[in-house]
Amino acid sequence: MTQISYDYFEKVDIRVGKIIKAEDFPKARKPAYKLWIDFGDLGLKKASAQITNLYTKDDLIGRRIIAVVNFPPRQIADFMSEVLVLGVVLDNDEVVLVQPDSDVPLGKRIL
Repeated sequence: MTQISYDYFEKVDIRVGKIIKAEDFPKARKPAYKLWIDFGDLGLKKASAQITNLYTKDDLIGRRIIAVVNFPPRQIADFMSEVLVLGVVLDNDEVVLVQPDSDVPLGKRIL
């Protein structure tokens, strides 16, 4: 594993958001959802997430998540993904979302 400095880590902007909308994403290569996430003062951001095995769209609405918000946007099929939602990748490649354990304010930075 490559070690990095704390200064390097601080360049990654990780924030708390809340999923407000989730749709199927049939044009994605692997099963995924389109997500719209509220980051408070940072506004509404979109993400594509391959989390269909463990979550339904209804499970996701209102859920607080953790995401990297300062990667460049990435075109995925006909959808522009603006943030990277963070999760734990299991041995079977399923993803469990990382989330705060209380209702912290949206847009707060993770350190």
